[in-house]
Amino acid sequence: MSRTVPFLDLGWQTAQIRATADAAIAQVIDSSAFILGGAAEDFEHAYARYCGVRHCLGAGNGTDALELALQAAGVGSGDEVILPANTFVATAEAVVRVGATPVLVDCTDDYLISVEAVAEAVTKRTRVVAAVDLYGQTAPIDDVRAVVGDEVLVLEDAAQSQGARRKGRMAGDLGDIAATSFYPGKNLGAFGDAGAVLTNDDDLADTVRRLRNHGGLAKYEHNLLGRNSRLDGIQAVVLSAKLAHLDEWNQLRRDAAATYAQLLGDDGRVALPSVADGNEHVFHLYVVRVADRDRVLAGLANAGIGAGIHYPTPVHLLPPFGFLGHDRGRFPRAEALSDEILSLPIYPGITVDDQQYVSETLLSLL
Repeated sequence: MSRTVPFLDLGWQTAQIRATADAAIAQVIDSSAFILGGAAEDFEHAYARYCGVRHCLGAGNGTDALELALQAAGVGSGDEVILPANTFVATAEAVVRVGATPVLVDCTDDYLISVEAVAEAVTKRTRVVAAVDLYGQTAPIDDVRAVVGDEVLVLEDAAQSQGARRKGRMAGDLGDIAATSFYPGKNLGAFGDAGAVLTNDDDLADTVRRLRNHGGLAKYEHNLLGRNSRLDGIQAVVLSAKLAHLDEWNQLRRDAAATYAQLLGDDGRVALPSVADGNEHVFHLYVVRVADRDRVLAGLANAGIGAGIHYPTPVHLLPPFGFLGHDRGRFPRAEALSDEILSLPIYPGITVDDQQYVSETLLSLL
């Protein structure tokens, strides 16, 4: 194999922040403030300001953040949570783990939750709509709110949309509460697992703050049945260092997306990603659609090109969610997309030359 293009190259980002991060990590080590502490608080305040919300509560990972958000809202047994069938399993996992029932709905051609499907799925038991920001653009949360009213909480799953905007508002500030992931491959990624809950609601924030820390704010204080899911100082300083570059790096992702659109746009065999009205995309992933996708994916791999599928199986067809009773055909749009979607390499630092190689190889396989 003479040439390779990785799906993701984190080394370029690390080089940009290495000196700052090394010095900050050394300070955390010297202070022994490894769990929460000043570094975590500094990042929480900075990211809250960035997103335009009052509260950012760091957590151990993005899945915990989803569960903490649901728990803080009092969601549990007998409650229903509406969410899209085409999402990462974590969204549905969190619903089940708090004891609620996932109510799946289909998506639109831009991969986002269908507002019409949400309206049809609402029942007296609906407590939450979990609207997923997918691939780097936000869900139409304002439209979801319009159809569900103020009695239903809207949870924004913002794990893939750091820095994205909808109608001028930042991802993380679109619903009643949001959860995000700082998994290393995200637009804002840590050096390990990390996540956060975002909200403007003081009561929800106070509850999350307690739930993540064994149910209390002080040592041996356990007012709630909580858990251990806290942001550590080392991840916090890495995130702070990267946050300073996030807008710049997101612009590089948009530039790379524009390059792909130029290289692939004239070929009708490739369906390019669309940007929903009002959205500012940050291209966490660059997802195209092609026929005979699995053969094409194998061909790219043989050519040294890292590509992926996000996600190959809709939630209702995953074995742990068989209890929902949905057979193939229940969510036709999500199912059809899952057979065609293909994620091409995209990251800050990808070169135009590499994108040309990816595009030429892709077209040669169609």
